[in-house]
Amino acid sequence: MPILALGINHDSAPVAVRERVAFAPEVMPSALAEARIALECPELAILSTCNRTEIYGEVAPEAVLAWIAEYHSVTLEELTSCYYQFTDEAAVRHMMRVACGLDSLVLGEPQILGQIKSAYAVARESGSVGPTLHNVFQQVFSVAKKVRTETAIGENPVSVAFAAVSLASRIFTDLAEQTALLIGAGETIELVARHLLDKGVKRLIVANRTLKRAQSLAEDFGAEAILLADIPEHLPRADIVISSTASQLPILGKGAVETALKERRHRPVFMVDIAVPRDIEPQVGELDDVYLYTVDDLRGVIDEGKRLREQAAQAADEIVNVAASAFMREHRSLRAVDSIRSYRQQAQAISKDELEKALIQLRAGSEPEQLLEQLARTLTNKLIHAPTVALRQATAEGDLERLRLARQIIGLSPDDAGSDASAGTEGSADKQDKKKLK
Repeated sequence: MPILALGINHDSAPVAVRERVAFAPEVMPSALAEARIALECPELAILSTCNRTEIYGEVAPEAVLAWIAEYHSVTLEELTSCYYQFTDEAAVRHMMRVACGLDSLVLGEPQILGQIKSAYAVARESGSVGPTLHNVFQQVFSVAKKVRTETAIGENPVSVAFAAVSLASRIFTDLAEQTALLIGAGETIELVARHLLDKGVKRLIVANRTLKRAQSLAEDFGAEAILLADIPEHLPRADIVISSTASQLPILGKGAVETALKERRHRPVFMVDIAVPRDIEPQVGELDDVYLYTVDDLRGVIDEGKRLREQAAQAADEIVNVAASAFMREHRSLRAVDSIRSYRQQAQAISKDELEKALIQLRAGSEPEQLLEQLARTLTNKLIHAPTVALRQATAEGDLERLRLARQIIGLSPDDAGSDASAGTEGSADKQDKKKLK
């Protein structure tokens, strides 16, 4: 069986389909066990995220697709139109690209590598990782590390949330020492919170119109929850302020910021207003010690980040292509081990048999020199018998490709295969003509 990577993702299927074939973390071990039995496949791993579900293993793709449909109670027709599959080198290359963030919704995002490592760990604990998948995953992790080290695939901001946090890291040398006030509790603010935590920020304050929503988000990030009305009280503590609400009127005015700056003894404050209409009055940007950015300011950062990531992605793809080809060469060579062993054992058996015959004749008084010549001739004839038969058959049938391959395998130049085939065909024709003359 070839190595298989089969799945659906954000490019191939809508969220309505993706959510139906997702595997929750708590069911993953049992799902792997069921799949191994149903597919009669000892090696299997499942990656399931919000944007993709993929299955890796040495198994027939038709069987995998049918099992996914049955397991999730989805019709096969629904999956047939939106799945993709890769085998062998293409499968390894795909897994590498996924791990490097080259196949992600946000180019170069780093979270996917951790998710793949988790999928491997779960599969290994479940006993569904054998030599093949182990080698594939180890190579995938190695390439992902190399791409992160040798390219700038993840260093440049390509989202508003990431751009905001990246700018903050330029203002403050150590974000771990800063306190961040996040105004709003929507998806953008949630992403901002994740990026801030990734950068080492430990103190977060979430302000929202409803305390319940603020508390829900704060629980996920170990943050403090407050109401919008409480912002003036907590503003002096904030070194970073990032706001994204749906308010039609400004939430933070120049007066409140001036008061906070006095209490802060004019320590600088970094502010990003992602909202449209704006949450922070434009006049706030006129104050000393305030660095205020809007969505328009971030757009240039984002466009430049996308351009740089796309350049890095080209370099990353080159690394991936070389690594995938090298892995498959090694993998195919391992597949040949059994054949090589059998061929060697066959040759050794012939040698041993002929040597024993020669020793018997030597003890019986045969001439050593004549015996050695006979031994060499007999060994040569027996060892080249099978290749000779194959060459003769390919020549007789005019099978040029098989003839070239056979010559290459036994160490002859494949360039003369055409003349051999022609000679073989002519020889056969001559024999037929002679039969007719008789």
